[in-house]
Amino acid sequence: MNITRFKKAGSNIKVQAHKLAEAGFKQIFEHINQLNIKKGVDKMGLDKFIEQCAWLAAGSGAISGSGGMFTMIAGIPFDFANLLTQQFRVTMAIMYHNRGAYQITFEEFMSLVATSLKVEAGVAISKTMMESIAEKMLMLFGTRTAERLVPIVGGVIGGGTNYIFIKRMAKSVKAMQLPEPVIVLAD
Repeated sequence: MNITRFKKAGSNIKVQAHKLAEAGFKQIFEHINQLNIKKGVDKMGLDKFIEQCAWLAAGSGAISGSGGMFTMIAGIPFDFANLLTQQFRVTMAIMYHNRGAYQITFEEFMSLVATSLKVEAGVAISKTMMESIAEKMLMLFGTRTAERLVPIVGGVIGGGTNYIFIKRMAKSVKAMQLPEPVIVLAD
């Protein structure tokens, strides 16, 4: 019976990853104002911008875990969306900081996210690559869900793990060698 539950949970993650890959990533990406990220990095500096994003992620993690089962059930979708948003913002900020250009395409961005999560990425963005990213994100997020069942302690765990996740992701993206933009001068 336990094997059946495990197989069902695995197929459920695949279904959720498919849904997230289908429209979720693009929707989150499109709702992020890239000009505001540029302004934030210019005003605060990259490290303070990353710190701000980590604290925003920690806030939703703390809220979703602070009340035990009730807030966890209601807060997890919001927390997951906020965690992804903050990860995307941090990645865009690092890309802007390294390149000097703040506008990037969704395909270029997802290739970098795939690389940072160690998902195999080809030249063109593919549905399989997007599903692999979504599956990895859901697995990372799901491993700490049970810890949030205990009120107050769950809030500390949720906030702390979100904060650490954003900081580690930023460190990983910073360590990657981002390609220099190609500038073509017209005659």
